[in-house]
Amino acid sequence: MSRRQNFIDTMNHKRPENMIIDFGGNPLSTMEGKSEDYLLDFLGYKKEKPEERLLFGKTPRLDERILKHFDVDTRSVGTILTPRDSQFCKISDDEYIDEWGIRRVFTGLYWEAVNTPLKDAEIGDLDSYPFPDPESISGEELDQIEREAKALYEDTDYVICAEHPVYGIFELGCWMCGFDEFLYRIAAEPEFVEKFFEKVLDYQKKVLKQYYGRIGKYIHYTSSGDDYATQNAPFVSPGMFRDYIKPYFQERIRYTKELTDAYYLHHSCGSVYMLLDDLIDSGVEILNPIQPKAKDMGPERLKSEFGDRIVFHGGIDTQELLPFLDEQRIREEVAKTIDIMIQDGGYIFAAAHNIQEDVAPEKLTVMLETARKAGKR
Repeated sequence: MSRRQNFIDTMNHKRPENMIIDFGGNPLSTMEGKSEDYLLDFLGYKKEKPEERLLFGKTPRLDERILKHFDVDTRSVGTILTPRDSQFCKISDDEYIDEWGIRRVFTGLYWEAVNTPLKDAEIGDLDSYPFPDPESISGEELDQIEREAKALYEDTDYVICAEHPVYGIFELGCWMCGFDEFLYRIAAEPEFVEKFFEKVLDYQKKVLKQYYGRIGKYIHYTSSGDDYATQNAPFVSPGMFRDYIKPYFQERIRYTKELTDAYYLHHSCGSVYMLLDDLIDSGVEILNPIQPKAKDMGPERLKSEFGDRIVFHGGIDTQELLPFLDEQRIREEVAKTIDIMIQDGGYIFAAAHNIQEDVAPEKLTVMLETARKAGKR
């Protein structure tokens, strides 16, 4: 049976002949830092790509030899798009200002935001703030993404994910105002938040139209990312989420669905258990990353309560299991998670987030090899 048919069965909640394995197939299932180098060396492959420090939001493509070695089913296309007419400005190799006016500094592994350009802004300031111009996105970049998507679609049997081309509205507000201030504004100054969200949604829709207008027919699912939760609970109550965030998120998904038949994956770290009904109602069809150490996010509970309404993606712990426990424990936990999640389909295998340098390549290999064996019908 083909990979794509296995994906269709998975999405239709039928157990596939072979479970879909995602590794590097979307921006939330890849590798960070030198972890890919370590894996290449462990597998006996000579590194071919030069060191490349991508800017924040840009996702590295994993070496194709790794993907073929582990018989990975997914491939990724696209990226966060940066309009030419924006505040983007490179300061040095370790510092730049992004298209939203956020100053980012490289700290060794990640780009950290070191300013909040809308902190203390008044609602009227939103009209004069220089938001990026979505109409100035590079046509050449869109051409290249379309070529890559078309080639994958026509020349391979891989399941293709279009990476999200825009940031989520909630996280963007937290970055631009500061987390504490933006959470305060949701509670005390909702008119500011609503106007900000309206402007960001307008930007999102103009980008989505260009992006999915090019590649919508070549993809099987697409991602979005917006972290709605901490380790123990959502950032805001379900009621506040429903009133202030959900309408804009729901409209983004509705509009995306006008442009492509692809399934919709949403990523949120943390405990989103209390938001799951609203995420499903908003149009989310695949939930990533299933962070099992977060409160109420254990696979048994999620599968029993929501398994017939949504597909789960991820679930293999990157906080404790992969970095710190032994290979036998990894085999046991991977097999157990698959046994729970694969019932009646509805599960795409992946780690619970991107692999970092603290995960030994031996353990990663155990995870992927165990998954391939345990995922066969």
